Amino acid sequence: MNAEKVTNHIVKWLKEYALNAGVRGFVVGISGGIDSAVTSTLCARTGLEVLCLEMPIHQADSQVSRALNHIDWLKRKYPKVSLTQVNISPVFDALIRALPAVKNEEERFMSLANTRARLRMTTLYYFAALEKLLVAGTGNKVEDFGVGFFTKYGDGGVDLSPIADLMKSEVYELAHFLGVNEEIIQAAPTDGLWGDDRTDEDQIGASYDELEWAMDQIALGYHEDDFDKRQKEVLQIYSKLHRANQHKMQPIPVCEIADDLKS
Repeated sequence: MNAEKVTNHIVKWLKEYALNAGVRGFVVGISGGIDSAVTSTLCARTGLEVLCLEMPIHQADSQVSRALNHIDWLKRKYPKVSLTQVNISPVFDALIRALPAVKNEEERFMSLANTRARLRMTTLYYFAALEKLLVAGTGNKVEDFGVGFFTKYGDGGVDLSPIADLMKSEVYELAHFLGVNEEIIQAAPTDGLWGDDRTDEDQIGASYDELEWAMDQIALGYHEDDFDKRQKEVLQIYSKLHRANQHKMQPIPVCEIADDLKS
């Protein structure tokens, strides 16, 4: 991949979209991970305003420090970048107290993880409306169109997606080209929704390199019987998630009503 050409293309696309929309720039949620770092840097290179939101919900200190270090770096390089910190932990805790109790707390871990993402989305759109900005998505191609590894109406609730046609490995290529902090590049990818140190690979059961490989093999028409044990396992993981998460990747189904039924 030609990182310079891809960068210039995305930056031009972002700037033209924002100017045509009549907005001042972008708001990006900064997690301390590679995707939000690359997305925010691309947005900053447009020369438009970029509001970086750091929104911890009982977040690991390492994630917060990486996020703040990245934003500090951006602010030094790009004068129109700003930071707002919003601690959403009290809101999250209040919501849990307001919800009905459950017998087994383990049963609602996934619901609460997705709730964190949706609280962040609500916060992003609050500032987007307040400051006349667009919410820039941080999802990559493997997450958004491969395994659906995102929260519907959470990190999937955005105005535009600048890196959603890039594989995770290509996001890393851009990160190196853009000069993103090495601590972010070296950090294990995590969605940060669990309040612990579990990684994306822990949750999915395969690395992003493996998922990219599976995505390519399926596109080429290969079947799992063509490969060895681990490769078969990865293809099964990918295929299972791809099928299960179609509701995230496809447009919301609309029940169409024929005219003769309305008359």
